[in-house]
Amino acid sequence: MKSRGWNALLFRKEQRSLFGEILDWMLTPLLLLWPISLALTWLVAQGLANKPFDRALVYNVQALAQQIKPGPGDRVQFMLSQSASELLRADETDQVYYQVRGTHGEFLGGERDMPLPKDANINHSYEVRIRDDEMRGMEVRVAYTWVKLGDLEHQPALVQVAETREKRSVLAAEIIKGVMLPQFVILPLAVLLVWLALVRGIKPLSQLEERIRARKSDDLSPLDDKAVPLEVAPLVSSVNDLLERLKDSISTQKRFLADAAHQLKTPLAGLRMQADLAQRPGAGEEDLKRSLQQIGRASVAATHTVNQLLSLARAEGGASTTLQDCDMVEVVSEVIQDSWPHAMDKGLDLGYDGVAPGSGGVTVVGNRTLLKEMVRNLVDNAIHYTPSSPELQGVVTVRVLVDPYSGTLVLQVEDNGPGIAPAERDLVFQPFYRTLGTNVDGSGLGLPIVREIAERHGAEVSIEAARPGANRPGACFTVRFSRRH
Repeated sequence: MKSRGWNALLFRKEQRSLFGEILDWMLTPLLLLWPISLALTWLVAQGLANKPFDRALVYNVQALAQQIKPGPGDRVQFMLSQSASELLRADETDQVYYQVRGTHGEFLGGERDMPLPKDANINHSYEVRIRDDEMRGMEVRVAYTWVKLGDLEHQPALVQVAETREKRSVLAAEIIKGVMLPQFVILPLAVLLVWLALVRGIKPLSQLEERIRARKSDDLSPLDDKAVPLEVAPLVSSVNDLLERLKDSISTQKRFLADAAHQLKTPLAGLRMQADLAQRPGAGEEDLKRSLQQIGRASVAATHTVNQLLSLARAEGGASTTLQDCDMVEVVSEVIQDSWPHAMDKGLDLGYDGVAPGSGGVTVVGNRTLLKEMVRNLVDNAIHYTPSSPELQGVVTVRVLVDPYSGTLVLQVEDNGPGIAPAERDLVFQPFYRTLGTNVDGSGLGLPIVREIAERHGAEVSIEAARPGANRPGACFTVRFSRRH
């Protein structure tokens, strides 16, 4: 037992937090984009830091290219004064190197070990190009160009200027600091603002919870859907609909309990009175026997009322939810067989007139127990209220028919009793209502049970006179199922 309890505790799914989930979806992209922003900022800073120093390198290369002059024969000359060379190399932070090579690749000036460009053996344009390279173990930025002099047929002269990258790195770092340091302040501030905005956005839900929690247990009035955000309004509307249905259900239950208590008072009072009569002084054996007979009848009436109340509660509450294909002819046959002894005791002719079992269209998808209870109440009601005598025998006929045009299944219970006046045909479906002038005891619950079960199966119940205008017009109860069955 403990093992199952621990397993349930370990594998129980945690309840999700709407606040936490929204916060995660808002902050996760922000935190994921921040490193990407850092990388992009670094790349942009590198490009920005290179531009001014690259322009200086290009200027130096162009200045050196102007110092190359044609020489005797097919040679070229490069003349650069010592002071100009020192000025070219003068830099407080970085090392600057240059190299000049002639039309035959001969070294003319600068640094001999300076690496050549990788495109030295291809046809070149005469624009200044820039590349990243390495010299003496240090990373350098190199600007170079090819210089063509006159009509020389040899390859052009090469001019290169290289510079270490210290100033560039310092400038890139300064740019990154200037951009990223404010982000270290802005990011926590953005997180705080998102959190505050989310708290403020969810506040109406907390207020709605407080209003609901502050209500009394018997307060089923609708919630104000105007005081909540538009997105929450459908939820409030659904809650209001539930409250309205709950209010109707409670009202029905209160009315039902009040009526049931009122109806049970009569047989219970009769039982108490007969018990008091049986115990009175001087009561004889015959008096005692009559009292016991009255107690028996009253207990039967009370039992019948209680059973009917339970049937009505079961029909209204839908306690039995098992649905299956039910052949209504078979259901009717079972009810007729069960009711036959009662009909014989009253001298009634109880019979069936309709389609045969297994015929097409006689199947209803529903609860067999409730459908049988519905038919039983209709048959019992007809037997109960139909008088029978040697001069005029009572007849109760049950029919199951299928409309040939619409395919609708129809159940009819017809009798030749006194019938029901048109003004009372709606009233008889109300709980505990009994037709006046019949002198027949009853609980007044049979027909309400019939209507409740019929509605649960998508059917409608109606009452008509079996033989309009006759001395005993009778009653014909018709249950018409919808075509979906």
